[in-house]
Amino acid sequence: MSLYLYAILQAENLDLIKNLELKGMNDQPVQFHAIPPFAIVYSEAQQERYLASRAHLLTHETVLESLMKAIDPHQAVPLPLQFGLVVDTWEEVQKDLLIPYEDQLTKLIHNLIGKREVSVKLFWNQTEELNLAVAENEGLRQRREALVGKILSMDEAIAIGQELEAAIELRQQVIIDAFIDTLKPLSHEYAEGELLTESMIYNGSFLIDWDKEPEFAAAVEALDQQFENRLRIRYNDFTAPYNFVNVDRE
Repeated sequence: MSLYLYAILQAENLDLIKNLELKGMNDQPVQFHAIPPFAIVYSEAQQERYLASRAHLLTHETVLESLMKAIDPHQAVPLPLQFGLVVDTWEEVQKDLLIPYEDQLTKLIHNLIGKREVSVKLFWNQTEELNLAVAENEGLRQRREALVGKILSMDEAIAIGQELEAAIELRQQVIIDAFIDTLKPLSHEYAEGELLTESMIYNGSFLIDWDKEPEFAAAVEALDQQFENRLRIRYNDFTAPYNFVNVDRE
């Protein structure tokens, strides 16, 4: 029997969730296995490996979120494990994870108690922003208008292209700086993620005090108003703290 792993808890917290009934991968019941000082959240694996399909990712995330909702965040926190982690034996878990990284795992769990990860993703319409940038920059607008209907030389095309690119990059950075300068002081830790689409201009995660989320959300709303609702903001106020669970493997 193989084991699909979801998260690590401190063994002393098992009483908080011992009656929790959840379904995991392949509709298998989620179980808890104590290996003091930790406990592992798992289900019996029905496959050797799990592809990162939408259904599988959603199941993994649902288990973690259900655990987070079931536990008082000021008492305990599930330490999320990476998606698709399948092992053959508990001895493997001990040898490769719990024993060599016991101190780090304990520190991570203590660091996360009473906190939550929230994320902010910003999207914009680049064409609209470029038009606004030109409209607000008289010199750039005049140079652009002077070139309308004209057959441009290579140098002219490159020059105006570079100027427009610089204008849009500056506009983007002003927005990003405003969000970081406002939101980072409200957090304990901050992580910046990859841009996932062409229209995404910012992807940030923040580790904040659990009870300070309303204040953080209000700050995001104020920033949205500051930029006159030009941005599409995807704000997630409840997610497993993946971005703040890093084990040093050196």
